Amino acid sequence: MEKTNKKSLSVLIGAAFLMATSAIGPGFLTQTGTFTGSLKASFGFVILISVILSAIVQLNVWRVLCVSGMRGQDVANKVLPGLGYVVAFLVVAGGLVFNIGNVGGGALGFNTLLGIPEMAGYFLAGGVAIVIFLLKNAMNAMDTLTKILGGIMIVVIFVVIIIVRPPVGLALKETVMPTAPIENIFPAILTLLGGTVGGYITFSGAHRLIDAGITKKDNLGEITKSSVMGIGIATIVRVFLFLAILGVVVATATSPAHTLDPDNPAADAFRIGAGELGYRFFGLVLLCAAITSIVGCAYTSVSFLKTFNKSIEKNENWFIVGFIAVSTIVMAVLGQPATLLVLAGALNGLILPITLGVCLIASQKKSIMGEDYRHPIWLLLLGIIVVIAAAYLGITSLGKLGQLFL
Repeated sequence: MEKTNKKSLSVLIGAAFLMATSAIGPGFLTQTGTFTGSLKASFGFVILISVILSAIVQLNVWRVLCVSGMRGQDVANKVLPGLGYVVAFLVVAGGLVFNIGNVGGGALGFNTLLGIPEMAGYFLAGGVAIVIFLLKNAMNAMDTLTKILGGIMIVVIFVVIIIVRPPVGLALKETVMPTAPIENIFPAILTLLGGTVGGYITFSGAHRLIDAGITKKDNLGEITKSSVMGIGIATIVRVFLFLAILGVVVATATSPAHTLDPDNPAADAFRIGAGELGYRFFGLVLLCAAITSIVGCAYTSVSFLKTFNKSIEKNENWFIVGFIAVSTIVMAVLGQPATLLVLAGALNGLILPITLGVCLIASQKKSIMGEDYRHPIWLLLLGIIVVIAAAYLGITSLGKLGQLFL
């Protein structure tokens, strides 16, 4: 019995780290660097609000999926026949394009940390992720990898915080009372929301729990714990990264304020704050972020396809390997896939309001949730507010599609 409990706890923590590290990709690092550079200490307020909104999304989606025991695409098909195929297409298409970017991030990480040429770095990053799914117990290996690399990121960023000595008091004050203009704060909140729970990210941990059989109302406490843990881990990394960069972009007792390189703001902050060692540290963080995102993205994207075809379910790991291999080859052929990443951003902007809206509708259907399940009214109402905010983000991101044809 104790062995079973330990195994369940390991899966719950693994699912939380999978969700968190899926969110913490190369884009997450750049986002945090850019917004800390422009909003300074007021970015703390942006993090606070986006964390609250992300928690609302996670709690709604994980409850509905795990209590019903159905993955996102199956819930969508139950709500409206055929909708699951649309959702699966959006998630897989957005996931593939983002994974191409993750492979590129892995190559940059290898280059920054060890000086390995980018072309070789593409295949190294893809290869490391592929090895995980070639192992006999791939799911346990995935859980272990995300925990270890997630832990490394937290420790390394914390060391940089100690070196740069950021103004924590100022950060705390502006987290509650921001001084940046509201017109700059609102877009940042929406961007962070999409980057933390948009696209495939919000489903990664929930699908992992379903695969492990941690479902139904009896396991609601564990499901909730795991979802909150996932948001918590992503938040710790975001806050640590924010503080590490804040110590560079504002004047402190030990150093003047610096303007960051807009092309690579997070790397520039680490270099300014902690010298060449800091720059290598950033390479390590970027490498960990990219590898875990490649793994999480590939696993979740394929999980959206396996209920549509028995052969995909039977050979799931091989399809995941193929997904990573395609991402790696496309990255190697295209180089910087800037156009594809704009398209992926637009796709992911559309996914969150659709999937969260579907889950909110499903939460009220006994045919999906069971006769004795009652979805908390407060969670439903807060979910509706987030759907409206996320829909706004989706419409905004659609405007970016015009850039593809300029």
